[in-house]
Amino acid sequence: MSGHSKWATTKRHKAAVDAKRGKIFAVLSKELTLAARQGGGDPEFNPRLRTWISKAKGANMPADNIERAIQKGTGELPGETIEELTYEGYGPGGVGVIVEVTTDNKNRSASGVRSTFTKHGGNLAQSGALAHTFQRRGQFLIAQEATAEDPLMEVALEGGAEDVLNHGDHFEVLCALADFDKVSQALEQAGIPVESAELAYLPHTLVPLTDPDQAQQVLRLIDALEEVEDVKNVFANYDIEETVLSGSEG
Repeated sequence: MSGHSKWATTKRHKAAVDAKRGKIFAVLSKELTLAARQGGGDPEFNPRLRTWISKAKGANMPADNIERAIQKGTGELPGETIEELTYEGYGPGGVGVIVEVTTDNKNRSASGVRSTFTKHGGNLAQSGALAHTFQRRGQFLIAQEATAEDPLMEVALEGGAEDVLNHGDHFEVLCALADFDKVSQALEQAGIPVESAELAYLPHTLVPLTDPDQAQQVLRLIDALEEVEDVKNVFANYDIEETVLSGSEG
């Protein structure tokens, strides 16, 4: 989804996210285990692990839970086999949707994602169907009141970012995947608080949704997918004007 839509969705779902903290901890545990398994248990030498530890702390995950998840990844504690999966599909209006999953049960995840698409007027697509619709890049979202544009741009670009976008209520910093950790460290060292930091699927083009009912259908699909067990991220290339949403409420 666009930077604006992503930010709006983040704010819209905050209450729901807080209510689903148990699920958040489960997803974070799997990500920590996977990161430690792939790059070792020392965050100083494992950028991915360092990023997920930061996210876990930001979600107020207990330190003991974080440590146990890392030890499962390094083999110090027994753990399940964890896989990263990506599903692609289409929602109402032809909106492209990419769903990222971290799971210890591939069949459960596939069934949950597939049935959610079907229930909400969408359908799964073959792998690679959206390869030309989205590009994977590092993305950081920063509240407008957290920093001024000029110092942010200086820090981000010197840290390796490709672009800094001002969306009015927030800034969006974009970078290549290989520079994600470098940019993250630059922002952290400059004391710039980040609301969201992830390797995101960003759309090349957006599908405008002008019909209020269809717009609500798409939002319900996104909500439902985010509630599926093991789902980590949902990306979609819709564009909805606030006037369309207010029209659906009237």
